[in-house]
Amino acid sequence: MSATVVLQLASPGESVPAASQFQRWVAATTASHREAAELTVRVVDADESRELNQRYRHKDSPTNVLAFPADVPDFVDEPALGDLVICRPVVMREAMEQAKPEEAHWAHMVVHGTLHLLGYDHQDDEQARQMEALEVQILGGLGYADPYRIPAGAAPPAVRAEDGTP
Repeated sequence: MSATVVLQLASPGESVPAASQFQRWVAATTASHREAAELTVRVVDADESRELNQRYRHKDSPTNVLAFPADVPDFVDEPALGDLVICRPVVMREAMEQAKPEEAHWAHMVVHGTLHLLGYDHQDDEQARQMEALEVQILGGLGYADPYRIPAGAAPPAVRAEDGTP
């Protein structure tokens, strides 16, 4: 399995993981789904996230992750999955509120968004259970704790509620 990730840093900061981490997270997520995968991960500030969330989801607030699947016909053998847009300040705030290590929350956003690019969704409870189980399995394989397990005194994960999949 090969995964190619193009990382765009529109909102750089010490808290942004290395490109190799993004590559590792995408490869783990796509490993059982396809032989090759290509996607772009764009790390943005709150203003850009808010603008995109407003344009594509009609929600006037920044969100943690937006997923834009590639528009490639099924009969074309193309590894392009699409694009993820991750809002650095939202991810950092959520990690703190949920008492999670920052790296673990970044990994969760990448896994979650990549699963959307692979066609998974959480529009109903059954889809949500299936997608969340995959997230827990993939993240566990990468050495991260269950992102849906809420530590005492922490806020619940906001992925399902704030996820930006158009």
